[in-house]
Amino acid sequence: MSQQNDSKFVLSITESPSRFQDLEKMPVRELIASINEEDARVHVAVREALPTIEKLITRIIERMKKGGRVFYLGAGTSGRLGVLDASELPPTFGVPDNVVIGIIAGGDVALRKAVENAEDNPDRAWEELQAFNIGPNDTVIGIAASGTTPYVIGGIEKARANGMLTGCITCNPGSMIARAAEIPIEAVTGPEFVTGSTRLKAGTAQKMILNMITTTIMIKLGKVKGNRMVNMQLTNKKLVIRGTRMLMDELSLDFESARELLLKHGSVKKALESRQRGV
Repeated sequence: MSQQNDSKFVLSITESPSRFQDLEKMPVRELIASINEEDARVHVAVREALPTIEKLITRIIERMKKGGRVFYLGAGTSGRLGVLDASELPPTFGVPDNVVIGIIAGGDVALRKAVENAEDNPDRAWEELQAFNIGPNDTVIGIAASGTTPYVIGGIEKARANGMLTGCITCNPGSMIARAAEIPIEAVTGPEFVTGSTRLKAGTAQKMILNMITTTIMIKLGKVKGNRMVNMQLTNKKLVIRGTRMLMDELSLDFESARELLLKHGSVKKALESRQRGV
């Protein structure tokens, strides 16, 4: 058996036994207190990864200013988190849905149901990436708590070999995906409360890092003014009211005037720009 195949069977940190025993015997209060205790470890692990997260974000921004996109690759929980993050950017920041794209092993059906063996095909992710005419200004980020998912590793290896910037988010140090990616982010969160259930601490760490990456990118690309999402899509009453209040604060307008201006121009940013032009 090859060294690479052997490494798949080494017990990883995310698969290591929980620090807690006899969970079924714990009262509810002890269970939730213990989960909370474990969750407190997550922000520490993410904080230690901040220098690498900064490096990846900086490189991504350079490419996106040239028209580049970001692709997430993942399977299971990791894939779902990538799709979730990507899907929330258009309504929040008003960007097209092809700026950040989440791809999950097994396709959209895998968002709700596990797709058998979908993560075991090392060639499939690259095939799916090619459907987007991926190019040198694009970035591919693999998300894999264990760092051993063939679907994700294969996609990262191919993307890097073809000149794309590659990063990864994993919770095991020195993993196969970390070796494959140009900029590996390793948030070592330790054993899970329920042994091997990486939807817990590992998933929380991944979500925190994804939040950092895309929120920072959107801010640096001019999608936020002050601390407000002035490019958000007006898709419901709550967001119309939020946008109206932004204009009330910025332009000292009454509610109805601000609302009328907002609906006329379709976003807070466009409404503010129209006033600057005297329109």
